[in-house]
Amino acid sequence: MEGTRCKVLVTGFDPFGGEPVNPALEAVKLLRGKSFEGMEVVTAEVPTVFHKSIAVLDGLMRDVQPDVVICVGQAGGRADITVERVAINVDDARIPDNDGNQPVDEPIVADGPAAYWSSLPIKAMVQAIRAAGIPASVSQTAGTFVCNHLFYGLMNLIATKYPRVRGGFIHIPFLPEQTVRHAGQPSMSAMDIAKALEVAVRTAVDVRQDIAVGGGQIS
Repeated sequence: MEGTRCKVLVTGFDPFGGEPVNPALEAVKLLRGKSFEGMEVVTAEVPTVFHKSIAVLDGLMRDVQPDVVICVGQAGGRADITVERVAINVDDARIPDNDGNQPVDEPIVADGPAAYWSSLPIKAMVQAIRAAGIPASVSQTAGTFVCNHLFYGLMNLIATKYPRVRGGFIHIPFLPEQTVRHAGQPSMSAMDIAKALEVAVRTAVDVRQDIAVGGGQIS
């Protein structure tokens, strides 16, 4: 029934750091209009700005009332789709955000916990993306820029305002056209990224208990 459909919110950042595009936003756009059986997928753009990104996400969650939230961000230099395990309570910006903010060693939430775990089935998502022919892995760090900031903000919103929601974060590589500016860096097509996100969405909805398979790192 229509009233029992799962609702999923998927967000992508606008371009930052002098890039003309952000692969997260371009891939998320490709999900618009796709048919997801048994679920409704809502996509949205968020600003690459500390704190403002969390405020925008909060408004989206209030309006959309999603069951699942997946935020997506660019991780230039990574070669595969990386599903994040943990968000940490610190901003330490190597470059300014899109409003010129560059916090260093500042907490995201002053009295918040040191970290939050993703509440999505991260290993099942990685396994399903790989089964679809796209390289993927579990990531143990979302960095200390706006991606980690929004991931932490999402999980804090879930902990304090939206307890029935499950959420997490996915990092993706550069698009091929970006490697003109970043010679030698790995890339992935927007179509493949969008395919991976579609698989991730379906798995996040269908799998409530994550699988127990190796996904750690030695260093």
